[in-house]
Amino acid sequence: MEAVINAKNLEISTKKSIEIANFIRKKNIEQAKKTLQRVIEMKQAVPYKRHNKDIPHRSGIMAGRYPIKTCKTILQLLNSVRANAQNKGMSSNLIISEIIANQGNKQMHYGRHRGKMKRTHLKIVVKEMEKKETKK
Repeated sequence: MEAVINAKNLEISTKKSIEIANFIRKKNIEQAKKTLQRVIEMKQAVPYKRHNKDIPHRSGIMAGRYPIKTCKTILQLLNSVRANAQNKGMSSNLIISEIIANQGNKQMHYGRHRGKMKRTHLKIVVKEMEKKETKK
């Protein structure tokens, strides 16, 4: 059993979303929420492994940053997918099995410095993890 959320045309950076997705994938949903909250408070940096050109080192990791706006948006989506899971009758032992960030629409915007505003599509899938029983 799984719960899914698809968010389209979010006004967040695709590159930052990819790095955060790689950071919280395969984690417990509560642990991921605590981690994102620490990033918002600038106590823990998100390691940049893919898009890390000219990014400074942080303590404990090679290259990293604090993408606050993106973390706030993903935190709201995690709360929403947790509510979807509770509606389906899943327990609180949820693991983020998939989190995929893709480029969305590129809309033109009006003005002197016009160009294309990029958007991001985000898909989050959580699954219920079975508790392991120890053999005695």
